[in-house]
Amino acid sequence: ASDDVLVLSGDTPLLTAGVLRELVQTHRSEDASATVLSFEPDDAKQYGRVVRGEDGGLQAIVEYRDATDAQRALREVNSSIYVFRADRLWPVLDRLTPHNAQGELYLTDSVALLVEDGNRVAVHKGDDPVETEGVNTRVELAAAAAALRDRVNESHMLAGVTIVDPATTWIDADVVIEPDAVIQPFTTIRGATRIAARAEIGPHAVIVDSTVGEDADVGPFCYLRPGTVLEAGAKAGTFVEIKNSHIGERTKVPHLTYLGDADVGQDTNIAAGNVTANQEHTRVKQRTTIGSNVRTGVDNTFVAPVSIGDDAWIAAGSVITEDVPPGALAIARSRQTNKEGRGGERDD
Repeated sequence: ASDDVLVLSGDTPLLTAGVLRELVQTHRSEDASATVLSFEPDDAKQYGRVVRGEDGGLQAIVEYRDATDAQRALREVNSSIYVFRADRLWPVLDRLTPHNAQGELYLTDSVALLVEDGNRVAVHKGDDPVETEGVNTRVELAAAAAALRDRVNESHMLAGVTIVDPATTWIDADVVIEPDAVIQPFTTIRGATRIAARAEIGPHAVIVDSTVGEDADVGPFCYLRPGTVLEAGAKAGTFVEIKNSHIGERTKVPHLTYLGDADVGQDTNIAAGNVTANQEHTRVKQRTTIGSNVRTGVDNTFVAPVSIGDDAWIAAGSVITEDVPPGALAIARSRQTNKEGRGGERDD
């Protein structure tokens, strides 16, 4: 048997493997030299029209620019997706000529040449016209993206994921979300992200190439950048950004904090306004290690590389540049000095 050649269009992002399997099955069951995938959209626009013969077989595909008014009135259009028998395709390609308004070689003319030579050309009409819709404008691109979003969200919801507002939730196709997770509105989840069961994400969260454990809580207004791992029961809260960091079980990062290139143990609480900092001259990012059951203070900065031992406490306003032993209280700030009478007179 001759090999088959499947020709796809590069501007049909909604195409599924299922319709392609059906197309190939039709092609082989009808023993056709070529088979065209057609569809009937609500608006036929400027798609090439499928012209059938009296027996229902394909007679020709006429590009819109070259079609008559009667042909333009046809509703069945060409998707520009085909299956050819290879031994029938190569000879007709050599016979193509640019005899059209565009002055181009049309692959669709190969279908007409096959028909002229007495070959059987079949048509497989797709059930869902949305799958084969092409994208030619930014408007059509946005519509296709929304359709893909809805398709992905529906699959997650049918698998047991709660998506509170699917219209404002964007999830990449490769994202894995376990049942009983909850995705709040205005959330974007991208890349190779994994969300475990009972985790709650959002609202207004962005997660990229990260792992979120069971019962973890992300958001609102949280950004998890690539390489972030939140273990079970951990929290990354409001206006928190975490990058390339491992956050231990039940550790809380509630608000207004940036953690980058950090390893944090279990049951630690990171207070508001904490920042991990790398020296600007360091080409390789250094790590910050914060142990288990640590309590940091408001407005702490950790200058990497630095290590905080288990059960340590960090005083508010401290800039930590040296390792802190387990169980210690670290204070790294100047003493407050009050100068009496220096406040100036108040105007009444």
